[in-house]
Amino acid sequence: MNAGLRRSAVEFLIVSSLQLGVTPVVKYTALSIFVERFLPSIKNNNRSLRKKHGDNWLLQPLRQCNLQLLALVSVWVSSKIHDTRPLSVQSLKSLGDVAIKEQHYTTRDFLEAEVVLLQVLDFEIGASNVAYVFLEDFLIRLRKLARVGDLVKLEACMDIMDVLYETEETSVLYNSPDFLAAAILVASYVITVPKQEHEFPLLSWVKFVSSFKEEDTFELVRTILQHVLKQTTQET
Repeated sequence: MNAGLRRSAVEFLIVSSLQLGVTPVVKYTALSIFVERFLPSIKNNNRSLRKKHGDNWLLQPLRQCNLQLLALVSVWVSSKIHDTRPLSVQSLKSLGDVAIKEQHYTTRDFLEAEVVLLQVLDFEIGASNVAYVFLEDFLIRLRKLARVGDLVKLEACMDIMDVLYETEETSVLYNSPDFLAAAILVASYVITVPKQEHEFPLLSWVKFVSSFKEEDTFELVRTILQHVLKQTTQET
């Protein structure tokens, strides 16, 4: 799976989440399932997957349209975890009929794709260790403590999260979701809060509430900002 195919699938999941109107926690749990766990599994354990699934048409060969189907299924699984009324398979199929150009998928295909996804994950779909959950908690605590918390925009934090998911090099940062969430909060503070409001000792506060060293957080924030700047420059 080349970088272009991977990035296209990730962007498809992000756009589809918007079109389906899911909550942020559903979106980012789906990204955690798909990007952090499913994609590395099919990349690193190709031989093992062939033994387990044979030449399953969803995985062999690995086509863009099949990855898009599995991305939608990741959103579906996440919705089942978080939503009282989960997305219906019909709503996913309706979106797939419009958004997936290369292949038409039936309801049965969606059901089969769900089984394949869960099998690749060994049916381990826990959703507690998701960066967004940590980020939301940090932001709530900051807003209770200081007025500057209201100036840190959750939307900016989510934009940064999306950019980090798009490349394999930066998506590995999600292996430490709580540390990454703290750094994203600080990065968003740097980007969105006016300079005249930069009096709150945010790095010290992050250390206090998380025990992460200030210098480590600072280095990760710098990495994030450099990547965001690079991606923004490339897009313009």
